[in-house]
Amino acid sequence: MTNAAEKTKAKWVPAFAGTTVRALAVAVALASTSFAAFAQDVLIRNATVHTAGTQGTLKNADVLVRNGVVQAVGTALAAPAAATVVEADGRPLTPAFFGGITEIGIEEVSGESSTVDAAVTLEDQPMRPEFDVTLAYNPASVVIPVARVEGIGFTLLAAATGGSFIAGQGGVMRLDGSADPVGPRALFVRLGGGASELSGKSRAAQWMLLDQMVAEARGRVPVDSPHALLTPAGRATLARYLAGNGRIVVAVNRAADIRQLLRWAQRENVRVAIAGGAEAWKLAPQLAQAKVPVFVDALADLPADFDQIGATLENAARLDAAGVGVGFSQAGDASHNARKIRQLAGNAVANGLPWEDGLAGLTRVPAETFGVGDRVGTIAPGKLADLVLWSGDPLDVAHTAQQVWLGGRAMPMRSRQTELRDRYLQQAGPLPRAYSK
Repeated sequence: MTNAAEKTKAKWVPAFAGTTVRALAVAVALASTSFAAFAQDVLIRNATVHTAGTQGTLKNADVLVRNGVVQAVGTALAAPAAATVVEADGRPLTPAFFGGITEIGIEEVSGESSTVDAAVTLEDQPMRPEFDVTLAYNPASVVIPVARVEGIGFTLLAAATGGSFIAGQGGVMRLDGSADPVGPRALFVRLGGGASELSGKSRAAQWMLLDQMVAEARGRVPVDSPHALLTPAGRATLARYLAGNGRIVVAVNRAADIRQLLRWAQRENVRVAIAGGAEAWKLAPQLAQAKVPVFVDALADLPADFDQIGATLENAARLDAAGVGVGFSQAGDASHNARKIRQLAGNAVANGLPWEDGLAGLTRVPAETFGVGDRVGTIAPGKLADLVLWSGDPLDVAHTAQQVWLGGRAMPMRSRQTELRDRYLQQAGPLPRAYSK
């Protein structure tokens, strides 16, 4: 916790160093007055509204929120009598950001197994697509506010590979304290060299096993076959995805494996998305034609293994230029470092991705990909008021989220990390404030 607190301290202090007195006053007023338990009527006035939708960016615009939903976006909007009015003074307002494909809410401390519920390992029958990690989601997780104060409003909760390269199911979670996922479930599969230990030590065996599971789900293998890989529940679950009810999210990097994935998806008529895709740029036209979105780690630019020899910082820009839907997700400890998702988008923009498409990769693209685009991901009338007011360019980590609203409720801009920062922040005198008497 010490390192996390120190990083948060280092990030916050410079961020406010250049803030105007008026902006500070607004931030303090928001922090002290708008933590109502229920959705409020809010008028955010004179903002640079990045809608991430068809209206694009609107300068000097207002957003009116009624009963937790965006009612209007325009200029000179009138505030209802009981509405809270927020003067944005031209600062950016965006939809709440996508935190990536994470284990937020099902992993508290990665090194303590009793707090990690992301994977299942069953030696007698490891192929369990029916495994659903959303059943273990904890809306009171201390990891949630850490992500939320950084402008993150929703994440795709993922099943992690345990005993099988078919990891199980997850879903979209809004970080507003809700206990249940929104939208359809997603099935998580890992392919390539990183999953070969889970498939007979050969990536070719992954396709062999996957084809058998498809045959079982389609009823071509008897349920009581001694060679069956799936339980009856597993067959029913996989059959839903084969019928197009939900997205299959495939973690894969090597271009050759992506090519096989596209062939398989076309043959079986399933909807897939790619997570990682370090070499996806090599197949950009094919991905665009197949309408397969790719959630890239825009910082992957080194041949970290034999599956990503062709990694490049221009991956997102090349995919986008070909017409591929580009989103972002991190490798590594994505849950506890969800705030870094903005850095991924910013780096992609610095390497050729248009700014508006960088924003879309954190908002509209993931929302539409995972079946919740009718509720979140853009600022438009009828959408949930999941909004963030920023101190400056949200794709520049020098700036911060000053207020987050989820469903029209102003979220407390506090987390365990900010509380540690405030407790141990060095004050005048020899000891931090927490030790003074």
